[in-house]
Amino acid sequence: MCGIIGIVGTTEVASALYDGLTVLQHRGQDAAGIATVDGARLRLHKDNGLVRDVFNQASMSRLRGRIGIGHCRYPTAGSEGSSESQPFYVNSPYGIAFAHNGNLVNTETLRREMFEDDRRHINTDSDSEVLLNVLAHELQIQDRMALTPDHIFKAVAGVHARARGGYACLALLLGYGLLAFRDPNGIRPLVLGERITPEGREYAVTSESVALDILGFKRLRDVAPGEAVFITDDGQLHTRMCADAAVHAPCIFEYVYLARPDSMIENVSVYKARLRMGQKLAEKILRERPDHGIEAVIPIPDTARTAASALAEALGVPFREGFVKNRYIGRTFIMPGQGERVKSVRRKLNPVELEFRKKNVLLVDDSIVRGTTSRQIIQMARDAGARNVFFASAAPPVRYPNVYGIDMPAASELVAAGHTVGEVEKMLGADWLIYQDLHDLVWAVQDGNENLKHFDTSCFSGEYVTGLDQHYLQQIEMLRSDDAKAARRSA
Repeated sequence: MCGIIGIVGTTEVASALYDGLTVLQHRGQDAAGIATVDGARLRLHKDNGLVRDVFNQASMSRLRGRIGIGHCRYPTAGSEGSSESQPFYVNSPYGIAFAHNGNLVNTETLRREMFEDDRRHINTDSDSEVLLNVLAHELQIQDRMALTPDHIFKAVAGVHARARGGYACLALLLGYGLLAFRDPNGIRPLVLGERITPEGREYAVTSESVALDILGFKRLRDVAPGEAVFITDDGQLHTRMCADAAVHAPCIFEYVYLARPDSMIENVSVYKARLRMGQKLAEKILRERPDHGIEAVIPIPDTARTAASALAEALGVPFREGFVKNRYIGRTFIMPGQGERVKSVRRKLNPVELEFRKKNVLLVDDSIVRGTTSRQIIQMARDAGARNVFFASAAPPVRYPNVYGIDMPAASELVAAGHTVGEVEKMLGADWLIYQDLHDLVWAVQDGNENLKHFDTSCFSGEYVTGLDQHYLQQIEMLRSDDAKAARRSA
């Protein structure tokens, strides 16, 4: 879950890329980077940290050029050092800067092929660098004396034929333009926009439409699954389908948690999808406990606020803000380790005791992943004087690893894995725990676009649309669990 943005403009684009990354910051807080093309030269600046900390006036002044890409990183694969920050760069062929959101499920196979067959060295543990080198190789075998959009699209088709997983990618091809493409299943989001200025037409491609809104671009459409978009240096737009038809299955967790509520993904308003999640959850509460006794509905800020407001309205129960959030603490779900997540909950949230004292309260969160945060919040509500603490999740139980770019690699770290709802209820310390049903979650998103027939629901259902190599889940648990990450940090 990273944020990416690329712009082909008529004037300097660095400041626009910076502004775009600031509104994509929720997608990754580990590192940030921007690459621009200044004539025949690539300008690149990246480092660990938030966007505002990575860039200053001096670094921004060096990022000259009318074409560029930006990236904010959330670590799933690879290590957590600055060597993993993006964009990545290779100088052959042509010079390519590359930014990627997602995760490959055949990284090790591709890494071996890169070394044994393509004679390319991969310098980091990142699957993004592997994907960049696959693209570079596929471009290398084209007619290098006359690289045309047709050659570029053939190279993307070669990438699709070799790579498996969820990925949305941007590439600067020096001397040619900006390339964007999306995996054949459309798991990770990518949207295309345009802006008309006095100097001419400009294009932007980004993870979420909110970045287009803030920059004054008109949202044209989502990049289709398996489609490639190529925008030349002089602003000519070319598009082509570069993969065989596959099951279109966007990640449903984007609507639950990852995306901003003011974004549109697959022509579905994230905000309205979350309202419908709350309505469906209320219907389930009324079915299972018509005499629920709930006196206040309190969201866990910020992502759950929309669903909680709709739930409260449907129940006819007061909606109350019971937690004040410190907005200078990052999203706990994407903290790099369990210890950091545990420390951050108390730093991030503080209860308003008057909203809890002697009340039966329903706390609403977007989802429950590891359970650590939920357990602490429930205890905070009790400490604030709540009579009974009920807990509702706008998403179904997360019981399976997510392998397409979300940091849920180890089933052993998921509180619901292998447990009944009643068992999870006891582990969290709730007086009552209620989860959204999967078919209701699908309906809540699907109702916004009747053309969406399938979703990636793998973390809820255990069904992986790309298929997985044998033993893959065990491999990623060994490599990407919190214990594995902690061991790498201490090495």
